[in-house]
Amino acid sequence: MLKTSYWRLVKFFIIAGVLTFVVNILLNKKAQPKTDLSTPSPLSQELYKVISPETYKYVVNHASVCKDRNPFLVLMVPVAPADGLSRDAIRKTWGRPGLISNVDILTLFYVGLPKEGQSSHIQQDLERESKEHVDIIQMDFLDSYHNLTIKTMMIMDWLATHCQGASFAMKVDADIFVNVFYLVNKLLVGGGLLRHKYITGSVISDGKPRRDRKSKWHLSEDVYPEDTFPPYVSGAGYVFSIDLANMISWASRFVRPIPLEDVYVGLCLRVLGVRPVYSQTLLPPRNLFEIRRLDYERCTYATRVIVTGFKPHELLDIWGDFQKSHLTC
Repeated sequence: MLKTSYWRLVKFFIIAGVLTFVVNILLNKKAQPKTDLSTPSPLSQELYKVISPETYKYVVNHASVCKDRNPFLVLMVPVAPADGLSRDAIRKTWGRPGLISNVDILTLFYVGLPKEGQSSHIQQDLERESKEHVDIIQMDFLDSYHNLTIKTMMIMDWLATHCQGASFAMKVDADIFVNVFYLVNKLLVGGGLLRHKYITGSVISDGKPRRDRKSKWHLSEDVYPEDTFPPYVSGAGYVFSIDLANMISWASRFVRPIPLEDVYVGLCLRVLGVRPVYSQTLLPPRNLFEIRRLDYERCTYATRVIVTGFKPHELLDIWGDFQKSHLTC
């Protein structure tokens, strides 16, 4: 009797979670403003040049990786050229090829140029690594925190140009734990509702520019005169339907570049009239894209899409245990 009641309770929470997920999508779609693509004023040629794909050239590219396949999910990981440890850890954990049978997932690493003084040996190592794994894309902008917006927009352009047949993409930082199993299940449950103008993650709806010059995230009023940011998804990791890659690239022609890449994507979404969907469950209440570091516990991580703040060895340490979660949680 107790066993029967237990399983009824489990089924109730599963059904409630799925219903909550679908209702959130429908409500967000209903709340989205109508798109008027005729109103924005294009940037000057000088300003747009900073983020225009025509400004930069590929140093390393694998343009044909999507030629004979239509991935369900493309994981795009911006990473520093010298950070081979993170790339190796991801290849052995959540970015491992063939991780989920019958679901085509492609993992790619996106880099810029190494800093001067370290460029020679790092570039040689990177090119050898690329030949071995065929999963690195590099363009000729300087790889730096200040240039993350450039890197993100080049990711969008690559997807729109070379992988239009994919269903979804995820931009995710290299220090993140990703529960690909949970994510894929959520996207499959959502079905056709999520295939167009859909972006989800940890949505920040009350962001404001920081005017303190000492802040890492400083924005002057000259660069960004508004007092608030539109809703945007945290850059730690977010998922979007593949059609948005081309749309965001288009919208960047009307949005002045700022060095906060996640806010910049939010500004492009505002031009498009697309509102990001906050990814959460109500029973129990939790953020699925966890932008805090949580102590590792197998069943806690089994109910998140991402958790932040992992060094390569930490990711490798927990992965073997985490893979047991589908049997025990």
